[in-house]
Amino acid sequence: MISEEQFQNELDLIIANAVREDVGDGDHSSLACIPASAQGKAKLLVKDEGVIAGVAFAKKVFQYVDPGLTMEILVDDGAQVKYGDIVFYVEGSSQSILKAERLVLNAMQRMSAIATKTQDFVSLLDGTDTKILDTRKTTPGIRALEKWAVKIGGGENHRFALYDMIMLKDNHIDFAGGITKAIQKTQDYLRNNGKDLKIIVEARNLDEVEEILKSGGVYRILLDNFDYDETREAVKRIGDKCLTESSGGITEDTIRKYAECGVDYISSGALTHSVYNMDLSLKAV
Repeated sequence: MISEEQFQNELDLIIANAVREDVGDGDHSSLACIPASAQGKAKLLVKDEGVIAGVAFAKKVFQYVDPGLTMEILVDDGAQVKYGDIVFYVEGSSQSILKAERLVLNAMQRMSAIATKTQDFVSLLDGTDTKILDTRKTTPGIRALEKWAVKIGGGENHRFALYDMIMLKDNHIDFAGGITKAIQKTQDYLRNNGKDLKIIVEARNLDEVEEILKSGGVYRILLDNFDYDETREAVKRIGDKCLTESSGGITEDTIRKYAECGVDYISSGALTHSVYNMDLSLKAV
C-alpha cells in the first residue's frame, strides 16, 4: 500500500488541479459583485441521510484557497447524518468561501455516497470474518478521495494503483503463457529489481487454484466468478497457505453468502463506480 506521505501528496495534487480547473484566472462572478473586504459565514447543510465523509478534505481545501478561513466542525467523518443536520460552519472572506464551495461540495457529496454504500456492504458482513475491499474502478484523478471514503465507511483498500502490489489477472496469465510462468517471471522480476511487493493471482477455476498453490509465494488468490460451491471448495483447498478473495458480480443479495463460504475478502467495484451523490449544500448564514 502507499505511504501516508504519498497519500497526502495525492490529495494536494487533487486540490491544486481542481482549483485550476474550476477557478482559472479568477472567480469573476464573485469578483464582480462582492468586495474583497467582505467577510461571511456559511454552513454545510445535509439534505439526505447516510454517512458523512470529506470533512477533513474540506478543511484542506479551505486552507489551500485561503489560510484565513476558519472552520467550526460539528460532525466528524464517519458519522451518521440526516436531513437538516449541519456538518460545519466556515467563516472568513466571502470571495474565498465561494471560490472553494464547488470543490468542497463535489468531493463531499461523492465521498459521502461511497462511505454510505461501503457501510451498507460492511453491515451485510456482520458476524463473519470477511472484509470488504474496493478496487481500481475509480473516477480518474480522484482515486485518493474515493478510497479514503471507503475507509471512512468501514471498508478496506485494495492496492492503490499498479505500482504498490502485483496482481496477475487473466490477461497477464494468458500473455505470459500460463499461471506457473506468470508467477515465476513475476518472482524473478521482483528479485532482480529489489522490489518487495505482495502478489495476488486470479484463478478462474479450481484447477488454476491448485496450480497457483504449487508455485507458492502468493499472498492472496482471487476467486473470480466462482459460485458458492466452488468458493467453499477453493477455501478448503487453500487452507492457511494464503489469503482468499472473492470477486466478480457480487451484489448486496449475494455478498453474505460468499462471506459464509469462508473467504477473507470480497472486492466490489460497485463501492466506487455505482453510487448516487449525497445531497449537500453550502448556504450563507
